[in-house]
Amino acid sequence: MEFRIGDVTIFLPQLHITIIAIIVIILLVRWNKQLEKRNFFKIFIYFFISTWIAPIFSWGNKTGTFELYIPLGFIVVLIYLLNSRGYHPSKMKASVLGLCIALYRIVLHYVG
Repeated sequence: MEFRIGDVTIFLPQLHITIIAIIVIILLVRWNKQLEKRNFFKIFIYFFISTWIAPIFSWGNKTGTFELYIPLGFIVVLIYLLNSRGYHPSKMKASVLGLCIALYRIVLHYVG
């Protein structure tokens, strides 16, 4: 989407991506209010790290390459949360939301 205002053009992502981003921000702010220490960056960091995907297997030949991706960030955050004393359901919710975004990115990588 693009909006022209005189000589200036503002480019926005597609509508469904914008709506998803707004919903994610609203959920992160809501879950942040449930924490004892209301540090927004902590919930955002859990979310952001769990969106990280990484290839664990790569295979290529003359016709192309294949890479197998996993949500490695979510696995790291999950191990950290289950082994730490500072476990809070809001942190787990933020990391599961990050897992959803990571799965969306994996599907987008394979399909699109």
